[in-house]
Amino acid sequence: MNGKQELQNMTAILIDHNMEGQAILLWDVLSKTELPDLLQMKMVMFADVGLAENSNDREVWRFAQANNMILLTDNRSDNEKDSLEQTIREENLLDSLPVLTIGSLKRIKERCYREKCAERIAEIVFELNNYKGSGRIFIP
Repeated sequence: MNGKQELQNMTAILIDHNMEGQAILLWDVLSKTELPDLLQMKMVMFADVGLAENSNDREVWRFAQANNMILLTDNRSDNEKDSLEQTIREENLLDSLPVLTIGSLKRIKERCYREKCAERIAEIVFELNNYKGSGRIFIP
């Protein structure tokens, strides 16, 4: 199986560029549980997929949907025409993948909070069909 086929068979989680460090901490928690292998999930950064760091929310959401990726973000703004919230309101469909939003990015440094976030991510990936079309899910 080549790399592209492998990625297609996995649930990819696209990490918002402004929370890459925090996402690495979350991934470390998940990796210790072997859930990424069991659930066939993979974390990817903007640079991994050729997405510009200055991409607007609408571009990021569309990219994630077009490439069957779950977007993991902190609370992006909702007061612009191309904001994440506005994009979800206008473009979300019943089969759209959810956007996972960390409720408090600052708290990721707390081990207990990080573990709760990681558990919630794993739960959503495991039951992904139940979360399609839900728009945005705040975690933990």
